[in-house]
Amino acid sequence: METRRMRSIKGAEPMFPDLADLEPGDLIEIFRFGYQHWAVYVGNGYVIHLAPPSEYAGAGCASLMSTLTDKALIKKELLMDVVGRNRYRVNNKHDSKHPPLPPTKIVQRAESMVGQELLYKVTSENCEHFVTELRYGVAKSDQVRDALVGVGIAGLGLATLGIISAMVTRRKKQNQ
Repeated sequence: METRRMRSIKGAEPMFPDLADLEPGDLIEIFRFGYQHWAVYVGNGYVIHLAPPSEYAGAGCASLMSTLTDKALIKKELLMDVVGRNRYRVNNKHDSKHPPLPPTKIVQRAESMVGQELLYKVTSENCEHFVTELRYGVAKSDQVRDALVGVGIAGLGLATLGIISAMVTRRKKQNQ
């Protein structure tokens, strides 16, 4: 398996890929405090991404608070400006499930949208949905799915603890 593809395997260690290794249409996952930001590489060191209008390039954890907005702007910026001090990697994680569109079409679609303002919802219309729609024609966000699964598991765990606690309390009262 070639090195480039090894980087895009889900769960691979985040890296700092060389710009020369990036190909137009690649999805770039940027590891920010508390979440991942996503962009699509369009060539010559630039990415296009969906970001709240108040976000500045490399915003990091300040950007986490801006996700509370309901509007976002499609921006074209230098990858290194968007990344800032954060780690990033190529992550074309759905290539095995969904064939990617041709790179020229991905870039053309992304470029045609720069400057547009869209609705923004963390759970259904976020930066990951935006870039997967561009690459695959299917809007997906695994971090939203994973967060919802985590909340569900935590809820079940708390409910189980509550039931066990109630049973122990009941037994203690019966034994008195």
